[in-house]
Amino acid sequence: MNTIPRMLAHRILPSVILLSSLNGCTTPKNHAARQSPDRAYIVYWPPAGDSHGLRLAVKDLIDMKGVVTTAGSGLFAKDHPPATRDAKCLAIARERNVQIVGKTNLAEFALGVSGINGYFGTPKNRVNPKQRTIPGGSSSGSAVAVANGSADVAFGTDTGGSIRVPAACCGIFGLKTTFGLVSLDGVYPISPKYLDTVGPMAKDLPHLVQGMGLLQRGFEGRYQAAIAAKPSARGIRIGRLYVDGTDSKIDRTVDDMLTARGFKVIVLDDTFKAQWEQAEKDGNTVASASGWISDQQFFGKSGVSAMTKAVLALGAIQYKTSYPDALKRRAQWQRTLRSVFGKVDFIALPTLKTLPPKVPFFGGSPAFEALVLIKQGTVAVNYAGNPALAIPIPIEDKSVPVTSLQLVGPRLSEAQLLNAGRLIVTGQ
Repeated sequence: MNTIPRMLAHRILPSVILLSSLNGCTTPKNHAARQSPDRAYIVYWPPAGDSHGLRLAVKDLIDMKGVVTTAGSGLFAKDHPPATRDAKCLAIARERNVQIVGKTNLAEFALGVSGINGYFGTPKNRVNPKQRTIPGGSSSGSAVAVANGSADVAFGTDTGGSIRVPAACCGIFGLKTTFGLVSLDGVYPISPKYLDTVGPMAKDLPHLVQGMGLLQRGFEGRYQAAIAAKPSARGIRIGRLYVDGTDSKIDRTVDDMLTARGFKVIVLDDTFKAQWEQAEKDGNTVASASGWISDQQFFGKSGVSAMTKAVLALGAIQYKTSYPDALKRRAQWQRTLRSVFGKVDFIALPTLKTLPPKVPFFGGSPAFEALVLIKQGTVAVNYAGNPALAIPIPIEDKSVPVTSLQLVGPRLSEAQLLNAGRLIVTGQ
């Protein structure tokens, strides 16, 4: 979830950093699950050696009957009883007897953008084994579980980028679904009225299709129909959005990929760019204030990390200042996107403006979370409620060999998005 509004960071980060330094929870004891590959899981159930079925990992924000939903928090791990029933988004997986291999790690209460978790341990991103690259948040464990091969599909949640950003950091695919498409019943809330979504993550497109089929009945048929309707990139119109602050090498990589695949690329104008940037600010405001609305009761609790308390403090300020006006502009932004999708089929831009940074030696801090936040180009999509797909594409770089192309589509265009992703990956 994107929860630290950049427009306020320069004014209030000093006080937030002071709050962190005064709190006794800055270096909590690590409680990562035993035998959890790369700290990807809070609870891990390794499959039997002769098992060949689909392996599903589930973000520990999603209820599973008989298992405590920790939401990445030591406080919940200690004090909460096991869930009495499954979240509704697990219904199809249960009907198909899909093997669930674990509940995945995440930023506490899904309120972090870097993926750092001091209590359970930060999942290890092995996109470059020689450096400690952030896994991205908040669905960090889900991304790492897919990337390291311990799961074929993982469910994550995305409030402002929490599926797409970890996917970009870890070099996998991640789909943010249309707001309201997948039930949030049994999913720990952050912004259930405006932003929260559940979606699949996978290492390749076929598994991502399988994952979406576990969340929407009949999706496989919709996907095959999308392939039949658009079997090639010719005739698919891509609106290319250039966002200020993006690494020119990443922009070139995205452009080269779209051109090589034969899409019809239409550059979106500066007016739309300004509207997108305003939507990013407003989306961050709504996300930040929503975090405060959902979790303000934990602000003074012992056992909650200083980082989370700092994020909540920022959310409280947003809730009292910019939140009402941001909500008022949401309908206009939705109309703007509908108008653009009358001219193009999808919008393309990098998921991250730069390559993912390293985990700081000293661990997380509010300043580092703010730094990661401004690298993202995701929350405007949540603010509108549209679906978006993060697609890994190779980049020539010594530190991180992969970047991420984000495709944004009209509402309920998940099948068409995955078909366009297929064309980007395979070229046919």
